Amino acid sequence: MQKLALPFALTLVLAACGGNNEPAKPAAPEPAKPAAPAAAPATPAPTVAPEVAAWEKRMDEVLAGSWRSDANKARDAHRHPRETLAFFGLKPGQVVIEVTPGGGWYTEILAPLEKGVGRLAVALVDSESASSEGTKNYLAKSNAALQEKLAGDKERYGEVEVRQFAQGLPKFGDSNSADVVLTFRNVHNFMNWNSDKALFQAAFDVLKPGGVLGVTDHRAAPGSDIQKIKDSGYIPEEYVIKLATDAGFVLEAKSEINANPKDTKDYEKGVWTLPPSLALGDKDKEKYVAIGESDRMTLKFVKPAGTAAAPAAAPAPAPAAAPVKE
Repeated sequence: MQKLALPFALTLVLAACGGNNEPAKPAAPEPAKPAAPAAAPATPAPTVAPEVAAWEKRMDEVLAGSWRSDANKARDAHRHPRETLAFFGLKPGQVVIEVTPGGGWYTEILAPLEKGVGRLAVALVDSESASSEGTKNYLAKSNAALQEKLAGDKERYGEVEVRQFAQGLPKFGDSNSADVVLTFRNVHNFMNWNSDKALFQAAFDVLKPGGVLGVTDHRAAPGSDIQKIKDSGYIPEEYVIKLATDAGFVLEAKSEINANPKDTKDYEKGVWTLPPSLALGDKDKEKYVAIGESDRMTLKFVKPAGTAAAPAAAPAPAPAAAPVKE
């Protein structure tokens, strides 16, 4: 038995060794790795046209101009002249009319901007046409001060044209002759003179088709009764838009550049309670200085292409008018 078992065990060992001689199964191929995404091409830096760059440089120089007082420069933070004029589309080569510029805060910017590359006219109310003695005296002093300012600095203001018009029947120049009409915080005055409709008709008349009317003014709370707030200096935005669209303009855009959400619009002396007027003097002065200047609408209207000048508005009966206030 032992002799038979040994050959049998050897046979089993050899058989087991023979199984290990089978060819190895090929390894499964590894899945291909996704290719790395191609690097995105570098975004080219935006290029600024040379004429745009030159205009922006000119604006920088004007805003920093030595002829502007420190007090006027400080108001840039409230009036945002760079952003406002850009919003209205001001550019070289335009005929620009500024309506009733008051002390010339914006004229100090517009005149040197347009000198040699465009034309600027300032439109003033003829004081002799004023509907009350108080307004007549105010306008006479205001107009004289502005014209003295212009005459005293020929380098900046030598090319500014002064035009005068009647209080009750505004006319800013020949029909279809201007590219831009600008009026800063004046609609409320024309409203008190009962010539606000005539203001917008005159602007429509003087602008070329495609021309721009730029308006800023103190903004009343939406839905305000205009008769109740008439003496506050604030006007509902929707009222101003209706005046413009009734005259034939199209509202192209609104901006919140000159908005001030801190303005509660409920002051003892109306908008003149706030800076820069501070009509209450030292009373709660810090409070009103902290609020800042008024909340203002900034509206851009366009005279549609292909439209003729609007018919001249009939003069409205002139009410007794209060002196002009910004």
